[in-house]
Amino acid sequence: MTSLRTRRLSGVVAVAAMAAAGLAMTGGSSTAAPNGPTMDIQLLSFNDFHGNLQPPSGSSGRVVTDHKLVTDPKTGVVSAADVTTDAGGSEYLATHLKEARKGHPYSLTVAAGDLIGASPFLSAAFHDEPTIEAMNALHLDASAVGNHEFDEGYKELQRMANGGCLDDGAGANNQDSCPGGKTFTGANFDYLAANVVQSGTNKTILPPYTIRNIKGAKIGFIGMTLKDTPSIVTAAGVAGLQFKDEVATANALVPVLRSKGVNAIVVLIHQGGVPNQQVWYGPDNKPYTVNPTYDYTCGKGGSLAPDSPILPIAKGLDPAIDMIVSGHTHQPYVCDVKDPKGQPRMVTSASSFGRLFTDTDLTYDRRTQDIVRTSVKSANMIVSRDVPKDAAQTKIITDYSALARPIASRVLGKITTDVTRTGNAGGESQLGDLIADAQLADPSVVTAGKKPDIAFMNPGGIRADLSYANSPYNEAPGDVVFEEAFTVQPFNNYLVSLDLTGAQVKQLLTEQWSGSNAGSGKKILQVNKAFNYTYTGTTLGAVTLNGQPLVDTQTYRIVTNNFLQGGGDNFPTMAKGTNVYYGGLDIDAFANYLEANSPYTPGPLTRISGS
Repeated sequence: MTSLRTRRLSGVVAVAAMAAAGLAMTGGSSTAAPNGPTMDIQLLSFNDFHGNLQPPSGSSGRVVTDHKLVTDPKTGVVSAADVTTDAGGSEYLATHLKEARKGHPYSLTVAAGDLIGASPFLSAAFHDEPTIEAMNALHLDASAVGNHEFDEGYKELQRMANGGCLDDGAGANNQDSCPGGKTFTGANFDYLAANVVQSGTNKTILPPYTIRNIKGAKIGFIGMTLKDTPSIVTAAGVAGLQFKDEVATANALVPVLRSKGVNAIVVLIHQGGVPNQQVWYGPDNKPYTVNPTYDYTCGKGGSLAPDSPILPIAKGLDPAIDMIVSGHTHQPYVCDVKDPKGQPRMVTSASSFGRLFTDTDLTYDRRTQDIVRTSVKSANMIVSRDVPKDAAQTKIITDYSALARPIASRVLGKITTDVTRTGNAGGESQLGDLIADAQLADPSVVTAGKKPDIAFMNPGGIRADLSYANSPYNEAPGDVVFEEAFTVQPFNNYLVSLDLTGAQVKQLLTEQWSGSNAGSGKKILQVNKAFNYTYTGTTLGAVTLNGQPLVDTQTYRIVTNNFLQGGGDNFPTMAKGTNVYYGGLDIDAFANYLEANSPYTPGPLTRISGS
């Protein structure tokens, strides 16, 4: 008998089946109705798992299912509130997928990228090897790569696909590949990267597509990430790579697949849409603007915002492509987006962190060797936690939790109160202050005796709050352990020092609300204690260092992470810095600062003033 890996590489996999329910599609480009023998095939899909093996907490672990009216007991003001259910965690995701497959002989499970990267500690402490094991165990067949698959560079991504261990000091640097003598065999599923090639060549770093053959029914899956990945990933992570246009890439592969006898084609793409705001009418018949429910878009009246990045892609993809599984925006939707011939075509996304999966049922016509578009039905399903835990997933979590404990449980220091990401009117937060101060104090970025003057931290890189009451290892209230610190900064970015002029610093600050960030609601950079600036709307005001105005022609030493240094989050001026010097990891600077400044009490938010 051939191994699973051998069968995967040959593109032929025997699979189990699932049950489906959902919103019917109508129309089609390849055949109007089934003619001749047909077979039912089911497709399970999800996206943006981000290593969430354990159930995600807070709002990241909840799904909006309904709304209700609440009255403030002090003011009497009536408002709408979300009704939510807890969801997510690989133990529950695996169980739901297993249950969904029952009673159907043919099923495939696919994903649309960001399976790894920006992961919780349990996965990240082992370079996301546990998540790949978990994906193998829940019988994933194929996945597109997302932008976060490039966080540690494409060589590391190839290791995720093919296996092998890293010589990383066995936990000495708070990460441990192949811990406890484990071996890492890589993915049993196909990681696909159709639009990512080595610069100067047409050679993709991973396969561009895979063909699944289910008793003669061939379905081709094209997988790719968004072409703008270089703007949201560290420069080192995408060095030596070219990211090609999504539409042109997929359309060029249609004749390639057809030459192999494949007419049924599904695109897995790490780019997505954003639902329009939902207006909910309460029992009082008044309209309330609310967070959309998980099934609102497009099944219950919702729609995708016109500027959703997935829409021009969906509208440009060849009509021969039968369905699009998307991701990246962490939103739930099941929508009909017309193809270039004006025919309906399903576009889906299942939120993030394993809270939902999309359940799709379709009919394959053996005569045309294609999917019958009128048959396609999809619905997003909640990964509720009221089902038994999957034993294989539990074992993965239990085994790695034991291996992680020495790293995770080390107490770094104390905080005297919660330290949060909540911003003031200008966008400054307590955690932003703490992290920027930690960056400025880190000795690893000092070169030739020159210490940085200004620290910049991107707010999107601050992923969790520090809670005074949280005690994951039964430590005393206020104690901060390494795992908690890591959850705040999970990217393993390097700190970088560089030179910018005063004029460039001011230009950088204007890029928070201009250029590609003009419509993003302002990406307010967090700064260190001695640096202050003001703004009104889109006009920059006073900018000072140690109380003195910044001089346009003077050079200042900057410290930031390598994501921002490479121009990430659409801050191109940062990439123009000179005398670039790489230091240590940002998480190490954060941990060291907490240890050196314990107990830590957040100060007043007075560094950034704006509206």
